[in-house]
Amino acid sequence: MATRFTCCSAYAARAVTSLLSADDLYLFNEGKLYRLHDHLGAHVVDRGVVFGVWAPNAVSVSVIGDWNHWQVGADPLKPRGGGIWEALVPTAAHGHRYKFAITGPDAVTREKSDPLAVRAELPPQTASIVWKSDYTWGDGEWMATRGERIQRSAPISIYEAHLGSWRKANGEVMNYRAYGEQLGEHLANLGFTHLEVMPLAEHPFTGSWGYQVTGYFAPTARYGSPEDLMAMIDGLHRRGIGVIMDWVPAHFPTDAHGLGVFDGTHLFEHADPRRGFHPDWTTYVFNYARHEVQSFLISSAFVWLDRYHVDALRVDGVASMLYRDYSRKPGEWIPNEDGSNQDRDAIAFLQEFNRAVYGAFPDVATIAEESTAFPGVTRPTDMGGLGFGYKWDLGWMHDTLSYLARDPIHRAHHHNELTFRPMYASTENFVMPLSHDEVVHLKGSLIKKIPGDPWQQYASLRLLFGYQWTLPGKKLLFMGDELGVWGEWNHDTELDWALGAHPAHAGIGRWIGDLNRAYRELPALHRGDCTPEGFGWLFADDSAGSTLAYARYGLGDDPPVIAVANFTPVPREGYRVGVPRPGFWREVLNSDAEVYGGSGIGNKGGMEAEAIGMHGFPQSLVLSVPPLAIVVLASSVS
Repeated sequence: MATRFTCCSAYAARAVTSLLSADDLYLFNEGKLYRLHDHLGAHVVDRGVVFGVWAPNAVSVSVIGDWNHWQVGADPLKPRGGGIWEALVPTAAHGHRYKFAITGPDAVTREKSDPLAVRAELPPQTASIVWKSDYTWGDGEWMATRGERIQRSAPISIYEAHLGSWRKANGEVMNYRAYGEQLGEHLANLGFTHLEVMPLAEHPFTGSWGYQVTGYFAPTARYGSPEDLMAMIDGLHRRGIGVIMDWVPAHFPTDAHGLGVFDGTHLFEHADPRRGFHPDWTTYVFNYARHEVQSFLISSAFVWLDRYHVDALRVDGVASMLYRDYSRKPGEWIPNEDGSNQDRDAIAFLQEFNRAVYGAFPDVATIAEESTAFPGVTRPTDMGGLGFGYKWDLGWMHDTLSYLARDPIHRAHHHNELTFRPMYASTENFVMPLSHDEVVHLKGSLIKKIPGDPWQQYASLRLLFGYQWTLPGKKLLFMGDELGVWGEWNHDTELDWALGAHPAHAGIGRWIGDLNRAYRELPALHRGDCTPEGFGWLFADDSAGSTLAYARYGLGDDPPVIAVANFTPVPREGYRVGVPRPGFWREVLNSDAEVYGGSGIGNKGGMEAEAIGMHGFPQSLVLSVPPLAIVVLASSVS
């Protein structure tokens, strides 16, 4: 069923001079107005455009733009109370560029982009654009069922992409619509359930990859209009692919047209640089204790979930928000009154953010990029947790890549890097990421991290992906990993698509597709992703052989699945493994199959379990385990 979205349509049919009621203003000042975009910004009405902005310490505010030749003071805004300035400007219209000219208590007039703009100019230009969005959606079937596709027992495999460097046309970035069509086909062929796009909110510096945001309510104009983004997401939904967007509440850039020193004072950010300035990114840090900032940020989240039908928000930099001393030396941070380092304001904000999002959109998910052992990231807020739906398991990523970077002859001495993960795997609802962060800043591509000759590198990469897909947790893979790219990611160039014609690289993509198929089709590989009952060791003590075996369990009578992973280039013949059920075990995946570029060592489609006890089970299998490979077998007994 088609649904139509028209931004500001509620006000278009009547004369309006203010979009904020007294109740709205109260909620905003209390930090509880979560649709601030319906009330501030630029709204096209029947007699012009109503402009509204929060600038409580300003001496005067006017709106400047195309219609008044950018003349400061030509269209003054009036103070409304609660720090709001408003005015109806009859001569402004859809498509006009504009900014707010704000004179602060220091008598300096600053020209600022609209913090709640629907659309922004193409960088490096910095004006906002009056925009009345009008789009007819056709993803009603998806929206009615999207909650089922993001829940903890669902198969969720995520393809992370940076649009501008995924693919180009004649050396130039493409339109959102073209990206939607081409990504939709690519992801459907590979079997991914969701696309995660690196931040699409407007940002001035392309080299920040979107992580330094100036327009928290406006999609970047680099790839087209707001309607173009809507069409991209709509098309992906119609193909059965969900959309996750990176969202960045941890910091914002110091660009003059942005949020910093907005009304001549530190309005959005802390005034003290020990709390308000981030040394790693040379950016400002939001003042999460300020109620109006809470309303602003949560409203931004609502826009992407509501106006753009985004299915989940991956919240960037959560660890940097949780600790006052994050990446700071002694003397560079302010401890709490009791000397502790947790940022209680940020913690309270994140809890309120998750309560608000799940309260309004129970069929979406929030995902935390959190790199520490902070407790309860995915625990409900009423139990003292942060309330996220999922958390990135960066510990698994670091341990696994560290292990694979070692020469196989040394891996026996570091077996704990593989066996530690199940100790904590059920403490949170995890997404297992192999993200963009692992293939930039001279870290090299995934395949380049692995020692050995090219055959060993290809085999080890397939082993890594098979290991990732068969452990508990949702899956995330960065673009290009399905090609086995040799070079690390460069945001200025597109992926090396020609690699897909090489048999070994094509085999990696084929392997990813088959992993996704098995992950969807075998309940044991996804239904227990976030439960302690979903995983069990068959054996974890073969450090000398650098080999692991484990079982995956679903719910109820779901047939179990076992995986045996060999992290050495030595094949294991006659390898006896205990299994949890008798009967026939079908070999459903083998990363060493010739079709993927392997040597073809396998188990002839499967075998009957023998009544010989092993690993605590009364029956066992005798397997051929290929070198640098993983084999996966599924029980045929239900």
